[in-house]
Amino acid sequence: MYTVCVRDHLMIAHSFRGETFGSAQRMHGATYVVDLELRRPDLDPDGVVVDIGRLSDSLHAVLEALNYRNLDEIPEFSGRNTTTEFLAREIFDRIAVQIEEGQLGSNATGLSSMRVTLHESHIAWASYEGLLP
Repeated sequence: MYTVCVRDHLMIAHSFRGETFGSAQRMHGATYVVDLELRRPDLDPDGVVVDIGRLSDSLHAVLEALNYRNLDEIPEFSGRNTTTEFLAREIFDRIAVQIEEGQLGSNATGLSSMRVTLHESHIAWASYEGLLP
């Protein structure tokens, strides 16, 4: 399996509900380093997994919509704890839509899976990984 990974970052504010989260129930900020990995069993006709430039642009566009935002104020997240795990899945889903819409080029149809990892610090991170249609 071939893999390509690009990296960007994201800064957000949010709060959580529930005793599990202790002091994180109060408003706080987080800065994430975000890794996006795409996989495919065979290289495309150009000899790559996917165009890295397009992939970087795609990730940046998805993150830009969330960057410097208070996630508690985004209507589609209402009633949700926007945990690191939740955000990894949200970014995955948004990138999957871009792939499906052809924003990574016609050769991206051969992609088989993706993983999105949000690094909260050098000792803690969370990922969401899944197959692509």
